[in-house]
Amino acid sequence: MSFAETFKALSDPARREILTMLKGGKKSAGEIAANFDMTAATVSYHLSQLKKADLVFETKYKNFVYYELNTSVFEEIMLWLAQFREENKDEK
Repeated sequence: MSFAETFKALSDPARREILTMLKGGKKSAGEIAANFDMTAATVSYHLSQLKKADLVFETKYKNFVYYELNTSVFEEIMLWLAQFREENKDEK
């Protein structure tokens, strides 16, 4: 995982909305696209950027492509961000 790719992918509001949709479980590309007022090609581009950043997995079943969250990347980001959390003053 590259933090640069991850944060670049997260910088786009449409991609963040896709990730929020996927919190509920895997969805087909068509199910995701139905929630947006953009072309299928644009949604496909956003999904490819999320895949490139390892934020989502892609699986194919028959004629459908399904996407789901890669939670391990989110856990890695959370661990990295946690180092910047201010320590509790009582613990000092």
